[in-house]
Amino acid sequence: MEIIPAIDLLNGRCVRLSAGDFAHQTTYDADPVTMAQRFADAGLRRLHLVDLDGARAGQPVNLAVLEAIARATSLDIDAGGGIQTTEALTQVLAAGAAHVTAGSLAVREPATVSAWLRHYGADTIFLGADFKDQHIMINAWADKATLTLSEFIAGYLEAGGHTFICTDVSKDGLLQGPSLQRYQGLLQEFPQARFIASGGVTTVADVEQLAEAGMHGAIIGKALYEGTIALADLRRFL
Repeated sequence: MEIIPAIDLLNGRCVRLSAGDFAHQTTYDADPVTMAQRFADAGLRRLHLVDLDGARAGQPVNLAVLEAIARATSLDIDAGGGIQTTEALTQVLAAGAAHVTAGSLAVREPATVSAWLRHYGADTIFLGADFKDQHIMINAWADKATLTLSEFIAGYLEAGGHTFICTDVSKDGLLQGPSLQRYQGLLQEFPQARFIASGGVTTVADVEQLAEAGMHGAIIGKALYEGTIALADLRRFL
């Protein structure tokens, strides 16, 4: 299972939100490039980079930070936040991202994202399945879509996608453990998909359980910043 540290960017800094609420944020490190270098030095190979400013603006805002991280490290970066057009997609890839996560746009404009999958391939275009209870959440997690989580996944598997970053909005940033049972259900329902768990990963035991369940990857954010998981604890998963 891939271990994927997260950097969420707001005003150019590393932050973590609680349950996606911009009113409840904690700033951890003024320099995201330094944080990314720490992850790389610890032997981690991936990075999940979210442009929260971009998510609110509807277009990428922190391209310079992405570019700086890509120059300073060899991390395999998946980037999301504010990617609403093909122009924005090409900007993010040109800045150094290897993968782009389509979230809200994948709900609002499935034809656009399906075209991206055909053109760029499923190894480049990931699907952001942000959910709360049974439904997909969109627009920086502010709105509930009519699509259920299962409907969203089934539709994009048919469109040629295979990698889904599944974030339980109700758990993200709260350090209360991941939605293990929900992920186990998805793995049974869609064995052909690659699922990346996001939201709530708090302890090494959580990581172990997700690996045993068969998850393709696990995104770890606040646990690394708060120290409930140490980078050294993750070496055996690399």
